[in-house]
Amino acid sequence: MKTDKNGCSTTQSGSEQYEHFWRKGRPLVQYDYRTANGGLFSTVAPTLDIARARRDQWKEAIERPNPELK
Repeated sequence: MKTDKNGCSTTQSGSEQYEHFWRKGRPLVQYDYRTANGGLFSTVAPTLDIARARRDQWKEAIERPNPELK
């Protein structure tokens, strides 16, 4: 997966990048997603579907209002 010279993700706003690789005989996916406002979600998962499901859970959590912050 592409990173800049400092090792930061180069994923553009509103898009995703992923790369399949093997570790200890297991297939894995390194997954990055950047929101339209620049928030970055990154995970390693056994499949792309699981990585996207984790992303969806993260997006729901950050979009949900927090009553403790009122």
